[in-house]
Amino acid sequence: MIVSSFLAALGQMGDARFRGVLLKGVGLTIALLVAFYAAFVWSVGLFIGDSVTLPWIGTITWVDEVISWAAIPLMLVLSVFLMVPVASAITSMFLEDVADAVEDRHYPQFGQAPKVPISEALRDTLSFLGVLIVANLAALVLYLFFPPFAPFIFWSLNGFLLGREYFTLAAMRRVGRDAAKVLWRRHLATIWAAGVLMALPLTIPVMNLVIPVLGAATFTHIFHRINARG
Repeated sequence: MIVSSFLAALGQMGDARFRGVLLKGVGLTIALLVAFYAAFVWSVGLFIGDSVTLPWIGTITWVDEVISWAAIPLMLVLSVFLMVPVASAITSMFLEDVADAVEDRHYPQFGQAPKVPISEALRDTLSFLGVLIVANLAALVLYLFFPPFAPFIFWSLNGFLLGREYFTLAAMRRVGRDAAKVLWRRHLATIWAAGVLMALPLTIPVMNLVIPVLGAATFTHIFHRINARG
């Protein structure tokens, strides 16, 4: 079921609605990272000021410029780690577009699903983003203590989080949030395994930006196939 769901989602990646969600997700992610950099530079100017007076050296007027320029490589490094969780979280806001595209092609008999209110979608997005970032930062400790197992820890952790989030978001459109959680617990092993499949390419540049869309489509298939089994 996992493989067939993944292949069905992969076969629809050329869909215009898939591309639209991908472009919106990546675009908003880049905008968010740029805004974060701008806020950092503004904070440096606010707290440090245009000049700093040091003992025996005197007044230095270029400290804020040096820090601002030094922040650029720092932000580039951080973006490597933040791009995927941020893109995944932001893309979850547009999951309905991906799920609608999948259902229109593969499950037209169910009709249009009720729309999730934008306030609820935004709340879920911020919650998912926070969990992803905190969990991956906490995992850094395990990476240091168990370096040979770091890839497996990364795949297992992010597979669990991606599976839980995308399956719940896909299922709640049809059966509601509470029933979606029940289904997730009942089929935890299958959903976790599918999440690990999504997490495996997260370390591949460019490919990792496609995973949120591909994952949303895959878990829409998985939900319908699990639900069809009763």
